[in-house]
Amino acid sequence: MITPAEMEKRIVRYGDLVPCRTAFIDAHTPGSDKKENFTIIGGGVSESADQHVHIQDTPGFNIGAAGQPPFCRNSLHTHRTAEVFFVLSGTWRFFWGRWGDAGEVTLQEGDIINIPTGIFRGFENIGTDYGMIMAILGGDDAGGGVLWAPQVIEDAKDHGLILGENGTLYDTKKGQALPEDVAPMPVMDDAALAQIKEPSVADFVPNYVARYLDLMAYAKGQPVSVISETGLLRDKPGFDVEFLSHASSDGQDYQTDKHEILMIMRGHWRLDYEGGTTALAPGDVAAIPPGLSHSLKPAMSGEASLYRVWSNDDPAGPTWTEWQS
Repeated sequence: MITPAEMEKRIVRYGDLVPCRTAFIDAHTPGSDKKENFTIIGGGVSESADQHVHIQDTPGFNIGAAGQPPFCRNSLHTHRTAEVFFVLSGTWRFFWGRWGDAGEVTLQEGDIINIPTGIFRGFENIGTDYGMIMAILGGDDAGGGVLWAPQVIEDAKDHGLILGENGTLYDTKKGQALPEDVAPMPVMDDAALAQIKEPSVADFVPNYVARYLDLMAYAKGQPVSVISETGLLRDKPGFDVEFLSHASSDGQDYQTDKHEILMIMRGHWRLDYEGGTTALAPGDVAAIPPGLSHSLKPAMSGEASLYRVWSNDDPAGPTWTEWQS
């Protein structure tokens, strides 16, 4: 059993999200200087001491979000563990490759993308309004941070930001400098850059992108396994992702020994649990503790959908994929 007050501490409401506008090395670079980063569960990968963390403890993965106005982009980078996004609002272009020109795909609201490790990737809001994408990052420490394309580090230096090898940003515009005992983050050398993959669009999209309308069609009578060893997007990133709609939630009580994270996409959902009840709205994130009996059902008529993330025993690491093997 858990009290309503205890449960509320495990829910991060969309309207309560605290943004960080200095989270990454490109925070001053024109075209990327209007980004907002949100760290919802776990420490995330922010490089700034200004980053607010809503829930510190991680269930084996991290939950975050990125908000950007139209035509603001996130610069090319890569991760050592999974980086999964679904579009909460807006229209987004995801692109990849050493220079960002190897391929691209446009995602609409509700679409989900599991970006493979070992490639440079970036994303841009190409809609007409402020947009938000929700993120799942593999590992308790999110794979040890972000690896930036060399040109991103050079551009940032021209605009006053230096990244230390300790993973911390220093802003020369504020009079900051690298401490004497901290060297600059090394730029990836030619040998490391040669290992960066550049999959074709034909290889990338069928294996790493799932469309919301397709998921809604599949979610008739039961949840859809989106990312798992046997899911629509076959991977073992250290967590499983399911999709539920108003047509796949029966409102029955259940419990599990796994950590369960609910990420609301559309509609309002009623979460009844042993100890209380609450409503969840689009953009809300709820961390359900293992062993708690609870149920989920739409709180009103109309379209409703959510992504559910489960912890599992798979280690966080490189994408489990044929083209990387």
